Amino acid sequence: MSEATADAHSAARQPGALQVAELRRVVVVLSTVQIISWGCLYYAFAALQSSITAETGWSSVAVTGAFSLSQFVAGGVGLWVGRHIDAFGPRKVMTAASLVAIPGIATVSLAPNLPVFYAGWVMTGAAMAGTLYPPAFAALTRWGGDRRVRALTTLTLVAGLASTVFAPLASALDDRLGWRQAYLVLLTGLVLITVPLHWWGLNHPWRSAHHAVEGRGNAAMHDTAQITAVARSTPFLLLTLANALTGLAVFAVVINLVPMLVEQGMTRNLAALALGLGGIGQVAGRLGYARFAAATSVTSRGVLVIGAVAVATAALALAPDSVGLLVVLGMVLGLARGVYTLVQATAVTDRWGPAAYGTLNGILTAPALVASAAAPFAGAALAALLGSYADAFLVLAGLAAVAAALMFGATPTRPPT
Repeated sequence: MSEATADAHSAARQPGALQVAELRRVVVVLSTVQIISWGCLYYAFAALQSSITAETGWSSVAVTGAFSLSQFVAGGVGLWVGRHIDAFGPRKVMTAASLVAIPGIATVSLAPNLPVFYAGWVMTGAAMAGTLYPPAFAALTRWGGDRRVRALTTLTLVAGLASTVFAPLASALDDRLGWRQAYLVLLTGLVLITVPLHWWGLNHPWRSAHHAVEGRGNAAMHDTAQITAVARSTPFLLLTLANALTGLAVFAVVINLVPMLVEQGMTRNLAALALGLGGIGQVAGRLGYARFAAATSVTSRGVLVIGAVAVATAALALAPDSVGLLVVLGMVLGLARGVYTLVQATAVTDRWGPAAYGTLNGILTAPALVASAAAPFAGAALAALLGSYADAFLVLAGLAAVAAALMFGATPTRPPT
């Protein structure tokens, strides 16, 4: 049987799935826009926040509060995004979100006062909901068919380099131009690349969730009562709580890693580089994900990966003041984060199948987005309360350990068909 014939048969078994060549083009498009969107909308802030505080005179709590607000907005808007992608596909939703990001980042960079700064981050948060991982995962889950894991792995491999590229780049632009102009330079990537790629690169047929996977074991998943039953089940609730705790721990570490390393004696640029090198760790972890997934069950994957996040975070807290060791531990934590992203991306399909993925994944990720929104506050507040970022990281490691324990009960007894 030729590859084209086999591909057609595969598409027939997976309604809505794209053929190989089309799927490859979509993966290239989404990988490109993910690395730029994550870099401009998320990681740039981690590198620029200390300069924003110093230049404006606004407190670090107020500055991180604006970023946290954007994450709360992203979590709320994400529910709407998931439902609309299930119904209409990713093209219009992701293009619109990219357009919203333009005035959002422009307002952030030009803000003369805190209220305007906060307004910019509200718009940027709405843009994050429609441009970062969840909508991209929903697109590849539907269009990828049997190839979705490979497609998701490729996407996250490339996007994992966002911090590697954009944290040092933002810091270098900050040194040369200042943080406001740095954001405006980064904004050109959103204008020239993400908007057109979303519109022209995602122009493929889309089968709504109502028609997805008809005649298969999980065909009734389009029914509202069935979706509600899954969302209220004990495994789903435990999975949601575990993801939220993990998101809190992971993103508190990511956003507060630079100030922690500066506290340990690193320069700001070196600390930003260390944050960026964590992206290489993410890529390394994702390269081995296929073999890791084949060798583990859905339950053991979650337990092992979140447990690794807990151990790596604790190791960062307990490590001696050695630049090389801290950088290596940051890369190890990046490796665990990289694998966890794929564990999270496939959490719904591994347990309940691909139907209504956008809706269920929106419900699943909303609390995690809220937790990640609180993460900048949590990390900074813990450090202030306990006297050091190292002690704060120990508490965050404990939260990740609790999440790993919850994963033991986060799998339904009946696997998806």
